[in-house]
Amino acid sequence: MTKRTIENFDISQICESGQCFRMMQRNGNVYSVIAAGRYLEVEQEGSECVFSCGEEEFEKFWRGYFDLEKDYSFYISQIDPRDGYLKGAAQFGSGIRILRQELWEVIASFLISQQNNIVRIRRCINNICERYGEPKVNFRGEEYFAFPEPEALAHLPEDALKECNLGYRSKYVVRTAASIAKGETNLENICRMPYGQAKEELLKLFGVGEKVADCICLMGLHHTQAFPVDTHIRQALDKHYKRGFPKRRYKGYEGILQQYIFYWELKNGGKAADAAKQARKKGA
Repeated sequence: MTKRTIENFDISQICESGQCFRMMQRNGNVYSVIAAGRYLEVEQEGSECVFSCGEEEFEKFWRGYFDLEKDYSFYISQIDPRDGYLKGAAQFGSGIRILRQELWEVIASFLISQQNNIVRIRRCINNICERYGEPKVNFRGEEYFAFPEPEALAHLPEDALKECNLGYRSKYVVRTAASIAKGETNLENICRMPYGQAKEELLKLFGVGEKVADCICLMGLHHTQAFPVDTHIRQALDKHYKRGFPKRRYKGYEGILQQYIFYWELKNGGKAADAAKQARKKGA
């Protein structure tokens, strides 16, 4: 076990933020995570966290995975004090961090995410892992499955993953897996590219559009300037940023702020932000 006191870290918020689909609430304040073939449980009370791994594994892998080297209070402190909506969103989701996930898993996950919801995405990914992933055993003696490598899916017929409830997205994942397995798409090269170039390469993949490319850049490559725009973000922009989100002011970490907005809109549609805004007006 490894214990840490961590500010601006909330495992429940991270779990529900739509970044990672192999994280789930196990019971109460205990959450499980499967990443890079590893299994972890995190128990949290306030800022006190207990990780079910030794110090060496925590320092070698999980510290980086959860992006614990970064001071997220800095990003929140830089928000324009006149922007009540963004301040409210950041306060609401202040425990979110941008995970450092494996690129291939993120690509497949966000191909599956299109026209889908978080519950169904998790189910689809769980089905793929159980059918094609490598079986492993966690510290409790329970079986779990690693995310399948591209080679495990590359040989499949394009509609094979419909059996895993992917629907039309099956061909996106299978074709992309084949492209990677054949060496047509080099993930190591993409990992070394700057944001703009990486996004351009990702857009070449079958089924990847602007939003999915930016999701992959943010969640899979940790390009925190990527600003994915989905339905939730579009609604927030139309309502609160008619002239566009002030990316220049937050250059380099606008993607982190995007996650606060996304989580806020996902959980309550921004209603709390509107209420806070009206309360401030009445108190003025």
